[in-house]
Amino acid sequence: MIVLLLGLGLLAAIAVNTSDANIGETPVLSFGFFGVLLGSICVITLGVMTTASEYGTGMIRTTLTACPDRARVLTAKAIVFFLLTFVITTVTTALVGALQTAMLDGEASTGDAWLRATVGVGLYIATLGLLSLAVGALIRHSAGAITIMIGVVLLPLVLAMFMFSESLSDLRQALFEYSIPSQLGAFYDSSVTGSGPSGWDPLWIMLGVTAVVLAGAYASLAKRDV
Repeated sequence: MIVLLLGLGLLAAIAVNTSDANIGETPVLSFGFFGVLLGSICVITLGVMTTASEYGTGMIRTTLTACPDRARVLTAKAIVFFLLTFVITTVTTALVGALQTAMLDGEASTGDAWLRATVGVGLYIATLGLLSLAVGALIRHSAGAITIMIGVVLLPLVLAMFMFSESLSDLRQALFEYSIPSQLGAFYDSSVTGSGPSGWDPLWIMLGVTAVVLAGAYASLAKRDV
């Protein structure tokens, strides 16, 4: 994930810098979007495997023997994973943003723009990883849960691109606006569409969805056999 965030962020800045393109009012921080989007796949994979991999190996029995309180086990996994992902994402995006700003001459970013492109993105990606962790606990199969989460991230945007019928225009617009790439782009003021969630709104949406799925994961873990 770190390699993707740093590598793609710097490659984007180098490409713009060497082309002598005038980026005008384009926010410099927005060039970090591509690395974050691809890096989120790493977070999704790790989030799923944090819970689901133990079911595949049978280690979940050892874990629950050592700590019979199932809610405590899931809470511990969620806290450690969330904090780790948040810190790594925030620090890396801040580093990428600083390097891009030093390399490119563009519109100066305000304090709120910096906060959203670093702390905001860190919170969003960490929450997305937490959603993956909850899906892994529900599905209990690494490959299946990873496939579901990649579909959640990419499928709405891909489907919207191929909805040419006028009767589906409202659905197409909603898929564009609420797809995860578009919501992630909102933190950089460069969403797929000019409408839809903006500012910090995508974070509240992701927190709400994650809270519901995580509650389901707790209920499932408490009722189902290992």
